[in-house]
Amino acid sequence: MPNILSHFSVMRDPVDENRARSADGERMTPQASTEGEPVEGESEPDTVTQSESTSEPPTSASNTLPAPPPEQAGPLPDAPAEASQEVARNLPDPDDSAPPPTPPAKPIPSNPVSPAARRESILPSSPRVANGHPQPSVESRPSTPTSRRASRPSTDSHKRSLTLSKGNTVSVVLISSALETIAASKEAKRSAPLKDSVQRALDMVKSGQGGDRQREIFEPLRLACETRSEKLMIASLDCISKLISYSFFADTSSTPQAPSSPPPSPGPNSRPAQSNSNGSHSSLPAPSLVDLVVHTITSCHNESTPETVSLQIVKALLALVLSPTVLVHQSSLLKAVRTVYNIFLLSVDPVNQMVAQGGLTQMVNHVFARCKLGTSSLSRSESMTALSIRDGDSVKSPKRPSMVMSPRNSIPLPPSTPSVPSINEAEELSSAPTQDSSEESSGAPSVAATDETANGDVEGEPSVPETNGSHHSARRPSESATSDAIHDEEADYQGPHHRQLSTNDLFIKDAFLVFRALCKLTMKPLNSESERDLKSHAMRSKLLSLHLVLMILDSHMPIFVSPSAIIYSSSTNEATPFIQAANQYLCLCLSRNAVSPVPQVFEISVEIFWRVISGLRTKLKKEIEVLLHEIFIPILEMKTSTLKQKAVILSMLQRLSQDPQALVEIYLNYDCDSEAADNIYEHFMNIISKIGTAPVSSVPPKGSDPNSPALQPQTKQHHGSGQVPPSFSTASLSVPGTVDVSTIGNSEAQLRRQALECLVAVLKSLVAWGTTSSSPPEHVTDPMIRSQIEETRRDNVTPDISTDRLSPGGTDPARGPTPELVDDPSKFESAKQKKTTLLEGIKKFNFKPKRGIDFFIETGFIPNRDPKTIAQFLLETDGLNKAAIGEYLGEGDEENIAIMHAFVDLLDLSNMPFVDALRSFLQAFRLPGEAQKIDRFMLKFAERYIATNTEHPFANADTAYVLAYSTIMLNTDAHSPQVKQRMTKQGFIANNRGINDGQDLPAEFLNAIYDDIVNNEIRMKDEMEAAINIAAPAPGIAGVLANVGRDFQKEAYVLQSNNMANKTEALFRNLMRSQRRGTKSSEQFFSASHFVHVRPMFEVAWIPFLAGLSGPLQDTDDLEVVELCLQGFKAAIHIACFFDLELERNAFISTLAKFTFLNNLGEMKTKNMEAIKALLDIAVTEGNHLKASWREVLTCVSQLEHMQLISSGVDVPEAGRKGRSRKPPTEELANESRSTHITVAADMVFSLSHYLSGTAIVEFVRALCDVSWEEIQSSGLSQHPRLFSLQKLVEISYYNMNRIRLEWSNMWDILGEHFNQVCCHKNPHVSFFALDALRQLAMRFLEKEELPHFKFQKDFLRPFEYTMIHNSNPDVRDMVLQCLQQMIQARVHNLRSGWRTMFAVFSAASKAATERIASSAFEIVTRLNKDHFPSIVRHGSFADLTVCITDFCKVSKYQKISLLAIAMLRDIIPTMLECPDCGFKQTTHSATDDPMIKYWFPVLFGFYDVIMNGEDLEVRRLALDSLFSTLKTYGSTYPVEFWDTVCQELLFPIFAVLKSSQDLSRFSTQEDMSVWLSTTMIQALRNLIDLYTFYFETLERFLDGLLDLLCVCICQENDTLARIGTSCLQQLLESNVKKLSPARWERVATTFVKLFRTTTPHQLFDESLRVEIDGNSQDAQDAAESTDQAMIPAPLSPNSEQPKAGTRISLNERRRIFRQIIVKCVLQLLLIETTNDLLRNEEVYNTIPPEHLLRLMGVLDHSYQFARMFNEDKELRTGLWKVGFMKHLPNLLKQESSSASTLVHVLLRMYYDPRPEHQAARPQVADRLMPLGLGVLQDFNKLRLDTQAKNIAAWTPVVAEILQGFVKFDDKAFTRYLPAIYPLATDLLSRDMAPEIREGLREYFLRVGYIQGIVERS
Repeated sequence: MPNILSHFSVMRDPVDENRARSADGERMTPQASTEGEPVEGESEPDTVTQSESTSEPPTSASNTLPAPPPEQAGPLPDAPAEASQEVARNLPDPDDSAPPPTPPAKPIPSNPVSPAARRESILPSSPRVANGHPQPSVESRPSTPTSRRASRPSTDSHKRSLTLSKGNTVSVVLISSALETIAASKEAKRSAPLKDSVQRALDMVKSGQGGDRQREIFEPLRLACETRSEKLMIASLDCISKLISYSFFADTSSTPQAPSSPPPSPGPNSRPAQSNSNGSHSSLPAPSLVDLVVHTITSCHNESTPETVSLQIVKALLALVLSPTVLVHQSSLLKAVRTVYNIFLLSVDPVNQMVAQGGLTQMVNHVFARCKLGTSSLSRSESMTALSIRDGDSVKSPKRPSMVMSPRNSIPLPPSTPSVPSINEAEELSSAPTQDSSEESSGAPSVAATDETANGDVEGEPSVPETNGSHHSARRPSESATSDAIHDEEADYQGPHHRQLSTNDLFIKDAFLVFRALCKLTMKPLNSESERDLKSHAMRSKLLSLHLVLMILDSHMPIFVSPSAIIYSSSTNEATPFIQAANQYLCLCLSRNAVSPVPQVFEISVEIFWRVISGLRTKLKKEIEVLLHEIFIPILEMKTSTLKQKAVILSMLQRLSQDPQALVEIYLNYDCDSEAADNIYEHFMNIISKIGTAPVSSVPPKGSDPNSPALQPQTKQHHGSGQVPPSFSTASLSVPGTVDVSTIGNSEAQLRRQALECLVAVLKSLVAWGTTSSSPPEHVTDPMIRSQIEETRRDNVTPDISTDRLSPGGTDPARGPTPELVDDPSKFESAKQKKTTLLEGIKKFNFKPKRGIDFFIETGFIPNRDPKTIAQFLLETDGLNKAAIGEYLGEGDEENIAIMHAFVDLLDLSNMPFVDALRSFLQAFRLPGEAQKIDRFMLKFAERYIATNTEHPFANADTAYVLAYSTIMLNTDAHSPQVKQRMTKQGFIANNRGINDGQDLPAEFLNAIYDDIVNNEIRMKDEMEAAINIAAPAPGIAGVLANVGRDFQKEAYVLQSNNMANKTEALFRNLMRSQRRGTKSSEQFFSASHFVHVRPMFEVAWIPFLAGLSGPLQDTDDLEVVELCLQGFKAAIHIACFFDLELERNAFISTLAKFTFLNNLGEMKTKNMEAIKALLDIAVTEGNHLKASWREVLTCVSQLEHMQLISSGVDVPEAGRKGRSRKPPTEELANESRSTHITVAADMVFSLSHYLSGTAIVEFVRALCDVSWEEIQSSGLSQHPRLFSLQKLVEISYYNMNRIRLEWSNMWDILGEHFNQVCCHKNPHVSFFALDALRQLAMRFLEKEELPHFKFQKDFLRPFEYTMIHNSNPDVRDMVLQCLQQMIQARVHNLRSGWRTMFAVFSAASKAATERIASSAFEIVTRLNKDHFPSIVRHGSFADLTVCITDFCKVSKYQKISLLAIAMLRDIIPTMLECPDCGFKQTTHSATDDPMIKYWFPVLFGFYDVIMNGEDLEVRRLALDSLFSTLKTYGSTYPVEFWDTVCQELLFPIFAVLKSSQDLSRFSTQEDMSVWLSTTMIQALRNLIDLYTFYFETLERFLDGLLDLLCVCICQENDTLARIGTSCLQQLLESNVKKLSPARWERVATTFVKLFRTTTPHQLFDESLRVEIDGNSQDAQDAAESTDQAMIPAPLSPNSEQPKAGTRISLNERRRIFRQIIVKCVLQLLLIETTNDLLRNEEVYNTIPPEHLLRLMGVLDHSYQFARMFNEDKELRTGLWKVGFMKHLPNLLKQESSSASTLVHVLLRMYYDPRPEHQAARPQVADRLMPLGLGVLQDFNKLRLDTQAKNIAAWTPVVAEILQGFVKFDDKAFTRYLPAIYPLATDLLSRDMAPEIREGLREYFLRVGYIQGIVERS
């Protein structure tokens, strides 16, 4: 664009060093304007229509800026512009401390530099940018007349320059040449006032006096402008702009110094103060000179102004606005801005457009840049801050060169050096225009570098002598900035009440006014299609204003967020924060433009909104929510919005997603806030995911898509943020950080790609925020994240305070201070929970209102069931379905009616017309359809309406009710599509006749209602929105023609978008109202600093994340997309792992695992390989947190190895895939699968396992075991099973063997279990491999030392035992033995607890079915016993050894081994006693280490075990002999306590079988048991009695136990056992008779008593047994006989078991009882015999004490009496016989006779016993003996020889003994008993009798003879 430059060179007016150039040279030819070529076809229309022009007065708003607000507006020339005076008053006085005037130097041109030149610097060396932000350009500082080289003092300088009252000089030539031009013109000749004023001014100038008479000099220039002559206007304007540059119009007359003016800065170089004449003219009402100047310049422009003049106007206004000394405020400022704006719009010349646009940009920038913010806010421009706060001293430093960075957008002026023009400036001007928007992508040097360069250049310049005045103008801005800051602070200290508006306050107010004006301009609607044309005024106006708003937000964010930016009302002095004032305009600007269908407008709106989110979210929380919820989210979701629109919003979201803090804060402030209607973050994630996975309707050919511009991390560009080149296309409207929209949204595929990038960016941000809290950014390795960090750092241009913005807790200073609210994650979690619950309740309510209300009450959202509370909740809660509310309120229950009444009472219907009230009423809910419900609502409505309105025609509420109902009917009738015949107005009036208490309502009232309803249906607002859709095109040819060229999608969009905008604005209005009312509770903005928020953020969005990542991964083969998806997967998995989210982690990992396609090799593609790599990387990085997901990972590793095998040609068997061959992977993929990356990563999964944590390794091992098992199962019985994972298990066991024992044993629990499974696999190849692996591991493991009392070895070797037991394959078992043998040979010295498992293995081997296994195991045991006995004992495995030998003893098949084993067990005893480790030689032992229990007991127990469980009779016999012989041999050394143990644990339990039937279970058959009882047990009982006799003194204490045992043995149904029991009892007593103490005898007697009692068959007398029962008595017989074959222990039931009276018993039950009775009878007889035998034993009789003897006699007597009673009861016996008790008549003759015999014998013997104790007991004996003897004789006499021969035979010996006993009585006793005996003896004589009776009788009668003296004693 050289033409533009040349144009500017014409405009610039450098003054020659030696003399001024002639005026002709300066003048600009009209032709110059045509040199500028129109750019890109932007030619303007030649004529501007009236409507577009600005010919109206300047206050008109047509296409220009809106008029200033009333307080600033006013007719400009006349009204006193107080504001401007105020400013002027505040300006410091120029003359204080001014140095003496110096001759002028060459001035810097004052012409406006082209906008292109004002772009931000391009070259890195440019010093104009500080911290990424533009500094003010040339015009923003005074364009000074100082030369570029030091001027020498000159005598004629006075002729050439005019000294102003400020101490500046201005060239006389400048003024005089312009005045001369005017004077020479024909207009001057025509107009006297003009002519006069020109002459006066010329005279003053020439005489050098005009310096302080500005108004008089200005007057001719003003008048010249009013002539409308092009030539004069140009000359005049040119002169004005130059004078402005020389600060000529700093109107001293109207700038009295304000009281709060700052003192002049100290230092020799300080700025001259501005005026001495304090307040001299302050009372003048005339407008200030500045206002006059502005008015004069702006008046020059109308729509017909020539282009050349327009250019001068822009130049002059720009100089004025940017002048640091001539300050323009408020209405004048707005006027200036508006004029330049209009020139841009109306100018046809592209150069002019460009100049105007640039000028405007610069003005606006300057207006904002000059506002100084207090120290509380951090300005974006560090240099500015440095200048005003930190480097205050630099101003005082005399050595400092002339430049400190000045306010924004300036080109720093280098200090003057003699005769060297400023290179920098020249460069800027020449190169700036060539830089295009391409800069955006070119990236610029970093902020810091630029800063340094800027300052460096300046610092580097040579210093200039102080005396040289050439610096003043260059210094001034910096000083003014400093002093302003000082001045501001002072002003603040004065307190609020007497605050005077400082210059800065005015600056801030100006900034607001300009911003407001621009916002209002953006809001103008674009109605007709013509205005959619980008070249139309309206469109250009809108785009420019939007662009300026964007630029302001982009460059001047600090003013919006700074607390010190406050606007004071001139009248009320009320203070409003800048943001609060600007907020509503900004929001409306957005709501109007963000729905625009014009792409350019939409794009800029989105850019503006992005600036709002990134910079103002703390201030505009609610507003952002409304915009997102109502506009941006709907546009993304709408079908009618364009791809481009979606893409633009997405690109904004991409930027948001790259800012973790913003992202987290959106979640905290919207998703966790129940006030916020939407879960914005969650909603966004869902939408983005949906977009990213939407099916593409048509696939464009590959390569046609440009790569989606994933938003490159934006660096701040250094070019001016405001330029809009003349080609006013949106591409050029670029602000740093914006996206080049031309490349996005061109296709659906691109949009999907963009959405995917966005999702991935969100995940990365979440990772950065949530999981990297511990590491500083320098360690971020991922370049993507690193670039994000840098981007964020630049984006929030902060001085390098924090190195990293992605680290949590980083703050964003540019965003303004976030309210300091403590970030407490739990609080947000509960808030989120509360919101989730609320939404769930709303869902429930909308589905079933009653259930919803119950839920709300339960969860506390509704505090109680009070109708008012519920009604208020229904009215105020967003999201409740209006139809559901209507349904609920309409229910007829009392409660619902009460709630409905309360609800209606809450509605405000006051002072409304009837229909409006009804409409308002029906907006709150949807009226249900049922008549009764409507009726109830209308009743209440009428009551409420009458109560709140006075102005109505109704007589009473009834009228209102009827009319309301009628109106509802009319509404339905008029608008329902089902109604064919509509109601007429007459019909409506007729319907409502007489309803007003019998009267009619006024007709006009009803007419109005009818019209209102018919024209405007009563509808819910929500429904209206939903109903907006475009009418479908009509069918038929007419429809087609009508629709030609219609864009239905666009029309639908426009309709919907207008609606959205209206709704949004309504919401904003409510928001403003509530903010004015001061209810800002929910406005509190929470700043995020805590990493924990990422967890809930991930939890709510993980499903869309997963869908959004897996969709593209599945559909695409584009490796870039695949890479993106995989990055997303990694990030998501990292978060899920970091926060231990199990469900989410499993979902992501299993999805990723599916994408590896390893189970479908034929279909595999390169992307699947990438997925494998990603999965392996995850395994390596996230191993500690994968938990159950290891399974997926390891399955993939296993399948990967499988793939490598297949691809290398190995035939891999697979069970279940017979006949279906799998397609192999392609060659390329096969090679890739063996690539270094994959191989190394797969290997690292295992080799790094020892770095896993203790819990992680357990999960890892568990997963690997599962995978290994699957592999093995899949191989079936193949010769080459897949053992990859098993091999890896062995490897990781090696790697992890050095873990702490606790972790190792947790691992081994799982590994051991797996080896158990694998070693027993039916495929021997698998078992052999596993056993060999186990052996190697064991060898390694046994190298480690094990401390006593630990059992790691035992657990480790357990799989060998398991295998030996469960794997029946003899080869495998043989291998187990070989493995153990090798271990014993190599590691026997390290064996500790391992011995135990070894012996367990040998024990298991003893049970093997093959002799070979049992024999080799026995050989090993024999060798161990021989060679390593001490070691075995030392490590506590003696018991295991004995158990092992015992197991060999019990081997049934191989008697040889059993007999050898018994011998070994016996031989252990002497070895054990000799072994020093057993400690038998020591005398003292601790309680726990008792060698008896430790060593003796296991051996004895071994014998016991064989006795009980050995199958071989011979082995049992040997064991029995060994046990008892051992006890006999060594028993003398046993302590009593040990004997106790032996008896309780070993001896008595042999006989436990007699007591309980449970013990029978160990016999496989009855026969086995019978054999065992009849051989082993009987032998054992005898041996036991023998042992007791042998060690009676020791064992006597256990006699009770033995007697109990014998009792049990005797009381058995099996009489064999009973006989053995009695014989043993007899043997025991006879053998130990001498050793029994009286106490023991008592115990013996008690035993007998107990035995007799137990065996007495009392049931014989039970009548119930004799009742007839149907059933064959034969069966009973059979059953009774069948029992006596096998020996089965069956203890007798006690006699207490009497059936209850009256109960009938079954046949079987009776048979059982009969059997028991018979057994008891037999046992009783057996006992009588035993007692008899014992008592006839001399030793026994002589030892037993008489009292115990008498007890025995008592039981015998009882037995005798029982039998006698039974025998005599003939009826009883017959009854029993009849019911089948026995085959013959039952009797107890034997019992009766034998008990009597024993009794008689013993009693007689006792009677005659001479021992004193017997003698003492004689009376008792006699008392028993006499009745017995007499009774027996009497009974004998009754016996009949013919029928009772058997009885006679039984009783004969008893009678003989009785007679012999009587004969031996002494005389006294004989005589005493003679009367009783004699008759009986006499009776005996009458019978046939046996010789012994006869002999007895003979002796008796002899004795009678002696006693009676009949016969002499010989």
